[in-house]
Amino acid sequence: MSGGAATTKPGGFAEPVSHGDLSATGRRSARLRLRAAWMYYVEGMTQSAIAEALDIGRVTVVRLLADARALNEVKISLSREIAELPRLEMELQKAFGLREAIVAPLSGPLADPTSAIGAATGQFISDLIRPEMKIGFGWGRTLMRALGFIDEKAVANVSVISLLGGITKARQYNPSEFAWQLSRIFQADCHLIAAPAIVDSIETKKALIERCGLGTVYALAREMDAVVVSVGEMDSDSTSLRFGFFSDADWASLIAAGAVGDVVYNFIDTQGRVIDHPINSRIMSIPLETLQATPERILTSGGPGKTDAVIGALRLLRPTVFITDEITAAAVLAKVAQAGDTP
Repeated sequence: MSGGAATTKPGGFAEPVSHGDLSATGRRSARLRLRAAWMYYVEGMTQSAIAEALDIGRVTVVRLLADARALNEVKISLSREIAELPRLEMELQKAFGLREAIVAPLSGPLADPTSAIGAATGQFISDLIRPEMKIGFGWGRTLMRALGFIDEKAVANVSVISLLGGITKARQYNPSEFAWQLSRIFQADCHLIAAPAIVDSIETKKALIERCGLGTVYALAREMDAVVVSVGEMDSDSTSLRFGFFSDADWASLIAAGAVGDVVYNFIDTQGRVIDHPINSRIMSIPLETLQATPERILTSGGPGKTDAVIGALRLLRPTVFITDEITAAAVLAKVAQAGDTP
C-alpha cells in the first residue's frame, strides 16, 4: 500500500494523521473504513467482494478506500485504531509477559490469516533489521507470505541464519530456500544448516555438527540478536504433513505422545514442554535453549487449528513480540482463561 505522511509504530502499523475536517469521513465508521482498506490492499479482495462481506454498497466501498488514502491510513499496513485490536494486544501482553503483541485484523472468521499475519510480520522485520545484526529465521507459510511485505534494502554486515536443516526434495516452503530469499532482500550473508531437517539417529546428528562443519553455524547462532519463528500445527493442514516430511505413522505417534505443534520441528505440548519422542532427538535445528537465550524473540503465527500450538509456543519461547490475527488472539485468550491456566 502507498500513502503520504503517516508515521509508524513498531510492527509497521501506520498512526493516523489529522488532516482537517473531513465531515463525511467522520460520519462513517473508522472501523468500517480500515477493514475495507485491509481487505482491499492486504487480502487482495475486489471492491464487490468487500461490499458483500461488509454488507454495504460498492459505492460506499469506493468512498471508504478514498477516505483511507486521504487520511494517510494506507501504507503497507494499516492504522491499529480498530477498537478491539488494542484490547487483544494488551491482554496478550499481560497474559504472556510480552513486550509487544501485534494483532492483525481479518475480514471474517473464515478468512485465511496467513496474508494478514505475513503483512504485519514483513513490516516488523523491515523495521527490526539493523547493521551488524545476526538474526535467525524459522520457516513456514506465514513467513513465506511475509517476504512480499519486507522492504528490500541493503543493510551492512547482516547475517541471516536458518534455524532448521533443509529437506531432500525441492519444495515451496523449504527452510533453506526461505533463509536464502530473505538474505537476498537485505544483501546479507546467509548461514545454512547443510543437512536434512531430520536425520536417522542422534549419532548422525552429532557427527554432522562435530565433524562435518556445521558446528560453526551452531556457534554463530549463540550470538544471534533476534530470532523469528512460526508454529506448526498437528492437523491435516500442517505444511510438514501435507508435503510428506513425516509419515502418517510418525505423525500419529507424535500426537499420541502429546504433541500439539512444533517450533522448528521440535514437537511440544500445550504447556510448552518438549515431548518425549525419538524424533525430537533427530532434528537438525538450532537448539531451543539457544532460541530461548536470544535477546529478541519474535513469534508469528495463527489460524484455525493452531490455538493449542500457539499457547505451547508462547510458553516455550517466552517471546518478546507475538504477531497474530484477531481470531487466533481471541481464541488463545479464551482457552487460557477457560482452563484457568497461567502461562
